[in-house]
Amino acid sequence: MSDPTTSAPAPARAGWEFTAAFLLLRLFLGLRTLLAGVDKFEAGGLYSHANYLKNMDRMATGITGASFLPLWMTKLFAGSLGYVLLALGVALLLGLKTRVSLVLMGLFYVALAFGLMAVQEDQGVAWIAIYMGLVAGALLLVRHDRFALWPDRRE
Repeated sequence: MSDPTTSAPAPARAGWEFTAAFLLLRLFLGLRTLLAGVDKFEAGGLYSHANYLKNMDRMATGITGASFLPLWMTKLFAGSLGYVLLALGVALLLGLKTRVSLVLMGLFYVALAFGLMAVQEDQGVAWIAIYMGLVAGALLLVRHDRFALWPDRRE
């Protein structure tokens, strides 16, 4: 017979704290990304597709004027910016393939940071670096995702 006082401890199990930490990161990053996308459609307190086109044209022209990036490239990126932010924000909030959503969000933030680096917008790059750290942290905790509509395949 084995002595219960000398038996090996049970393997450590991830507590609810990891699930809560991931959920908080997922909610914050999802809301931040969604609202950044919504903001691209605003001008004068009104939201519309016409405002989006005007805002993104102004952004693309400004980036091209202040950097080495060609106008066709900045227009292509700016034209998709709001829609990509909306889609990634919704996907993360709802928990649609969370790992994939986080990786795509991280790659998109790298692309945003590159554009800001090209125009030497150091403050914007610093903000994006913070989001990148949060995305990296969320990726480390994603195995604790318990509230997803379309969960990733578990290992």
